[in-house]
Amino acid sequence: MKRGLLRNPLGFASVLVLAMAVLSAVLAPWLAPYAAHTGDIARALEAPGGQHLLGTDTSGGDVLSNLLYAGRYSLSGAALTLGVSSVIGISAGLVSGYFRGWFDTMADWAFGLLMALPGMIVLLAARAVIGPGLWSSMTIIGILITPVFYRLVRTAVLRVREELYVDAARVAGLTDARIIRRHILTVVRTPVIIQGAMVAGAAVALQAGLEFIGLGDPNIVTWGTMLNDGFRSIYTAPLLMLWPSAAIGLVCVACVLLANALRDALESGSGNRAEHDATAEGDAEAAATPWAHDEHAPIVHAAPATNTEDVLEVTDLRVGYAQPRGGTTEVVRGVGLRVRHGEIHGLVGESGSGKTQTAFAVLGVLSDGGQVTAGSVLYHGTELAGASEKTLAALRGRRIAYIPQEPMANLDPSFTIGEQLTEPLRLHLGMSRSQARTRALELLARVGLDDPTRVFASYPHQISGGMAQRVLIAGAVSCGPDLLIADEPTTALDVTIQAEVLDLLRGLRDEHDMAILLVTHNFGVVADLCDTVSVMKAGRIVETGPVRAIFHEPAHPYTRSLLAAILDGGPAREPWSAGTLPAGTPTTEPAPAEVSE
Repeated sequence: MKRGLLRNPLGFASVLVLAMAVLSAVLAPWLAPYAAHTGDIARALEAPGGQHLLGTDTSGGDVLSNLLYAGRYSLSGAALTLGVSSVIGISAGLVSGYFRGWFDTMADWAFGLLMALPGMIVLLAARAVIGPGLWSSMTIIGILITPVFYRLVRTAVLRVREELYVDAARVAGLTDARIIRRHILTVVRTPVIIQGAMVAGAAVALQAGLEFIGLGDPNIVTWGTMLNDGFRSIYTAPLLMLWPSAAIGLVCVACVLLANALRDALESGSGNRAEHDATAEGDAEAAATPWAHDEHAPIVHAAPATNTEDVLEVTDLRVGYAQPRGGTTEVVRGVGLRVRHGEIHGLVGESGSGKTQTAFAVLGVLSDGGQVTAGSVLYHGTELAGASEKTLAALRGRRIAYIPQEPMANLDPSFTIGEQLTEPLRLHLGMSRSQARTRALELLARVGLDDPTRVFASYPHQISGGMAQRVLIAGAVSCGPDLLIADEPTTALDVTIQAEVLDLLRGLRDEHDMAILLVTHNFGVVADLCDTVSVMKAGRIVETGPVRAIFHEPAHPYTRSLLAAILDGGPAREPWSAGTLPAGTPTTEPAPAEVSE
């Protein structure tokens, strides 16, 4: 961003002008030929030249000295306005957009009220109560400007909070404060920086305007008071209006040009990370699907007796989503399943059957409006349904890990792979930066990446989909969980990479002796990897049992229909030749339009 900004001629010029304005204000005691608030009335309104380079004002003060000292107050006042408005507006926008709820309602009402208030009336009322004052006036202006930042930040947060990499950060066990600071704020900062440059210029102009009309502090020299003084002598000494006007105009124009140059640098430079607009195709679509109710209890196949401990036990789980017009639509209807220590349990069903919603209910990361309406989710005997966010955050990432589908959308484009892998290690295991780096490189090598160091230093857009899937697997097992929830871990991968990922999951299960709940719609994956399988339809488990029993003796009609839909092992299609086509069918290579059809 810095390189792109400085390569832009307008950007470089704006930075140079602002730097000179700030430095001249800071160094005013050393640069000014005379002290502030000093003058000789006998030398009032002298023309530029001699001892007074820019002439004198109506009280005989040196215009150049006053201009330098005035910059200190004018720029400080603008900085105060920018600081007040940005701190309040950005903080409220982050909290309101991320958490929503009652705070969002109250904040929206409060900032709407601020926008409706007439600023001049408020300033006049404040002046009558607390008297004239530069700092009080600029603080009030800052408060009145806060809706500019609030609206901007809230809109940006509402967009980015639905990104999959934010959900992945929550599942990794990161606290809300850390997610906001590390993942939300990095996306919001670009428009905020641009808006801040615009507000800074506006603050300088507003302050000068207030001082010009006499609403400022007469005991402080600012560019606005110099304008006021020059206006009274505009016919006898018109140059007195020129110098403060030039200072105000240069600073305001520089701020506007800086905002434009920042926008160009952030949008087209290498420092810009494109924001992903990917939309997750979750199983929440079941809420709008008219499923047929299955009144029969799920078919359970007998399993060999085992003393293996249950890591996860879900009993009669129901998940519902509140509807805008009232009522709740259930997308998970009485699901029950058990995942034992060291077992890979497959949860299989067609899209929209409620598989991902079941997994999200276990993790406690249901989308807005979703809630567990009934049932129990026991993890090693600890109830997770209805548990506090603090309890769930302590388990997620550390004891319960998650591998999401769509790997590229679940990696934050603003950070390197290494930064995203080391963050949970430092948070959950208390590792130092060097220890976390060493551990992350070991994990990247363990998941089969040929050049861990290069991948560690890469951004998500610099690696392939298969590599991104391995990175997510490495991050999921980094803290040694004993329950891993894998949601379609082979989606969008070619068959070779799918086989490698499945082998990797199997090896990690054996290595860490952990339980895996595998969410998938692919019976081939189930047959290759799972020990037990539960078949899900319309938010219900219709059949569950050992994989061999389900494949060889499926009892439920829905299970049989899913197995019958598998093409593998079916009869081969007839070869395409002229002899097998209807008479009159052209045998030449079809045109592109025909191929499309």
